Amino acid sequence: MERGREERREERGHGFFGPGCSSIGYGAAVELGPLRVDASGSGLEFNKHSWNKEANMLFVESPVGVGFSYTNTSADFTKLDDVFVAEDVYNFLVNWMKRFPHFKNHDVFISGESYAGHYVPQLAELVYDRNKDTSKYPYINLKGFIVGNPETNDYYDYKGLLEYAWSHSVISDQEFENAKKVCNFKVFDWSGECNAAMSVVFEKYNEIDIYNIYAPICLLNTSASASASDGDIFSSKQTQNYGLRRMRIGGGGGYDPCYSTYTQHYFNRVDVQTSLHANTRGGANGFVNWNVCNNSVLGTYNFTVFSVLPIYTKLIKGGLKIWIYSGDTDGRVPVIGSRYCIEALGLPLKSPWRSWYHNHQVGGRIVEYEGLTYVTVRGAGHLVPLNKPSQALSLIHSFLSGKHLPTQR
Repeated sequence: MERGREERREERGHGFFGPGCSSIGYGAAVELGPLRVDASGSGLEFNKHSWNKEANMLFVESPVGVGFSYTNTSADFTKLDDVFVAEDVYNFLVNWMKRFPHFKNHDVFISGESYAGHYVPQLAELVYDRNKDTSKYPYINLKGFIVGNPETNDYYDYKGLLEYAWSHSVISDQEFENAKKVCNFKVFDWSGECNAAMSVVFEKYNEIDIYNIYAPICLLNTSASASASDGDIFSSKQTQNYGLRRMRIGGGGGYDPCYSTYTQHYFNRVDVQTSLHANTRGGANGFVNWNVCNNSVLGTYNFTVFSVLPIYTKLIKGGLKIWIYSGDTDGRVPVIGSRYCIEALGLPLKSPWRSWYHNHQVGGRIVEYEGLTYVTVRGAGHLVPLNKPSQALSLIHSFLSGKHLPTQR
């Protein structure tokens, strides 16, 4: 692999919710599942804004090696790329439908966020193509897909990332101008000068949460917390250092920046892994060392797809229902880049950019094109259902039901 691609992998690895991150650890247990890990990491609590109020949900850990997923074929880890993932998940869906045939005629929608901006359209395309040959493949009743803060096209995504950092006061004018001068985001392999310039951008983001730029960062020592006792995940050293035991922003509720620490602790409990029947491979005493993100998967993933925009063009023509949504305080896959991606599709405008409302306040903005709807969620970061759970539930209700988001206060 060329030097530019290797360094580029490092840029993708700046806490990136990309290949290697768990849909259970984030989506199910933190964001939109019916049960979420509580703020002690010792139990579960009901999620009143769960998306299962609107649909049956199936969470798939992908690529293989993420979360509790595993393979008996070690060579699989040398094949990890977008094509492999799409085929793997397609095969899972086919076999799942065989196992639960009463779901075969149900409408199917695919959703995901972040690097699922690649996974979801590519899986949808594979299902769409194979649905045309029912003599060879089983029919899956795919109706559409929805993706949040999605990686879509490297040029627009990274152009948007840089412009967002400058426009939101993360980097200086000089740093912005230098990166613009030395970076050509239209190529896969960045130059050494570009890698250096973008490293400066990510270093500035290290001071804050790139995924939610106005939120506080977690001050817990995650390595200590992951090995703490079941009774209390915060060690006395941490308490002395930070003067806290449970960092709940705004008193006893609200956004908690340490959500991934709690989840990691919970899924590393022996009783939890035993209950999930996940203690059948590797690890000490047969148990799995569960991480929210598997860095070895990220490290071996072969990034070969520059853009999924051609898939959008194809599936829009195919009549699938397609929505994109963006939390507008995400610096990693920012709203600016997603808007560039959508504009590049050149779709006819159906209804103009306007505000939508939630509980009589502006929930975000919405614009509708022929074949695609784009929605922003005001004040949400990379994980919209975590940051704005009520607004996210309204959004998925609108997507699935066909009822418009309110555009009047």
